[in-house]
Amino acid sequence: MIVDLHNHTPLCNHAEGTIDEYIQAAISSETKFFGFSDHAPMDFDPKYRMKVEEMQEYEVNVLDAKKKYKDKIEILLGYEVDYLKGHMDERVIDADVDYLIGSVHFIEGWGFDNPEFIGKWESQDIDEIWKKYFDTIEEMANSRLFNIVGHLDLIKVFKFMPKGNISKMAHKALLAIKEADMVLELNIAGFRKDVRESYPSASLLRDAYALNIPITFASDAHKPEQVGLFHNEIVALAKEVGYTECVYFKKKKPVSIVF
Repeated sequence: MIVDLHNHTPLCNHAEGTIDEYIQAAISSETKFFGFSDHAPMDFDPKYRMKVEEMQEYEVNVLDAKKKYKDKIEILLGYEVDYLKGHMDERVIDADVDYLIGSVHFIEGWGFDNPEFIGKWESQDIDEIWKKYFDTIEEMANSRLFNIVGHLDLIKVFKFMPKGNISKMAHKALLAIKEADMVLELNIAGFRKDVRESYPSASLLRDAYALNIPITFASDAHKPEQVGLFHNEIVALAKEVGYTECVYFKKKKPVSIVF
């Protein structure tokens, strides 16, 4: 996996391992472009993200590592930003970083992918929740605030699957992603979850390919040993669908590379 842009640090309060350990794991897996995009601060759900006052520490630590490992790997700096109206911090949006990942982890304030709140699924209309999720992805893309779409179909994490057609549910969101010139990440973390497949699914990835939406790769590692895990599967999926290039970012400018 030549590019890997979505990885975390302990500052998010639910990851472990040092920056050096993540980078060493990336070097061992022959990654050439490795990005940290830890959970950005906002005034909601503070338990699972860094504080605003920790942004400087985070950025300095990553940039120091970039210098330290410059002869072995290129380190990139980003944030994973929760798209949640009224709660995103302008200091994050305006940060001098290589890229911003836009992710949806909340539907009307409910952290649907958090095991702490899994019980709420039992009282939901699953098809309606899936529709609301992709509506929010569409809204996130239309905001034009982000470079990368995080884990497109994260809503499937606990394998509560809808009866309706998922491609139809996601279609307008993919059109908005295309219109916004965003890049879609192929996220390995789904292989580690109940759903046991990548984000997005092969079907949605084919839909994205048909729209000529570019891709990047992501371990979404919260431990060093998760870096590059299932990389053979994710690269094989991309190639099977038809992709031959992926994207990384430098100062929010996309760079394409053959993988």
